[in-house]
Amino acid sequence: MQQTLTKKDFASDQEVRWCPGCGDYAILATVQKALPELGLAPHNVVFVSGIGCSGRFPYYMNTYGFHGIHGRAPGIATGLKLARPDLSVWVVTGDGDALSIGGNHFIHALRRNVDLNVLLFNNRIYGLTKGQYSPTSLPGTKSKSSPFGSVDAPFNPLSVAIGAGASFVARAIDVDIKHLGQIVKRAAAYKGTSLVEIYQNCLVFNDKAFDDVENRATRADSAVYLEHGKPLVFGADGNKGIRLNGLLPEVVTIGENGVTEADLVVHDEHAPDPGYAFMLAQMLPPAFPTPIGVLREVERPTYDASVRAQIDSAIEKRGPGDLKKLIYSGEIWTVNEGDAV
Repeated sequence: MQQTLTKKDFASDQEVRWCPGCGDYAILATVQKALPELGLAPHNVVFVSGIGCSGRFPYYMNTYGFHGIHGRAPGIATGLKLARPDLSVWVVTGDGDALSIGGNHFIHALRRNVDLNVLLFNNRIYGLTKGQYSPTSLPGTKSKSSPFGSVDAPFNPLSVAIGAGASFVARAIDVDIKHLGQIVKRAAAYKGTSLVEIYQNCLVFNDKAFDDVENRATRADSAVYLEHGKPLVFGADGNKGIRLNGLLPEVVTIGENGVTEADLVVHDEHAPDPGYAFMLAQMLPPAFPTPIGVLREVERPTYDASVRAQIDSAIEKRGPGDLKKLIYSGEIWTVNEGDAV
């Protein structure tokens, strides 16, 4: 008789030690709920993390887990997926972990399209190390490392991802649990590297960083929820939309100046050219509502499947390898005890 798994089966016995009110709690609960709904079993799931508050995520999951060093989670996860393609492999990272020291590992996992699920918690601050500005902090951010305000131009994680060739790119909000759960399940079902940027509030060091979309009172006017095949409509009254003016998007009001819903951009998450998804990623407040949902989902070969196919082809042509024979091939030396070095 097959056991029906629930959220409790994916929760470890470890005490969760994030700050009270941290957005990580909502993300953890959502993922623990989504995995059994996907039909996954704990022994077939692995979470890999780097450094930062998000790095504690694997401790709280009753699955296999690996807490790596700063920014290296994508590399560890890539090796794991190559060795065990049967596992569902997840990378949990933060804006500092993924986009500073881990920047190279992040973009190369995306360009290779390894079959991984990457959850990027973005709170625009280094929370674990007490509030330095991060690669996504906005200019002018005053922190312990920028007391007069940051002068750095921030990374846009989704623009970076699309530029690196990412084929599944999405954005969600920690407090919109229902929608976050839908996005997590879509990411898990995708074959390739799925990236979900999750706006996550850090109550202690960067509270209300995304208040315009986290606050229910302002969200309708500040966010446009993406649905494939449907026009980009938003607003508390549902009367605002995004139209193209030449190559550039603009906000319009339906019913004014002859604008109808037929004039609006219709969302196409499967557009083969990344230009449309890049345009969405560049739509930022205050000029535009923040796009929430799947910006891009296109199919392309995965790195791990291609590597396995290459190995199988080589074995078919040359037979199984012999590691000892390989090591002792070519010029070798024997160093005896007492030989001069």
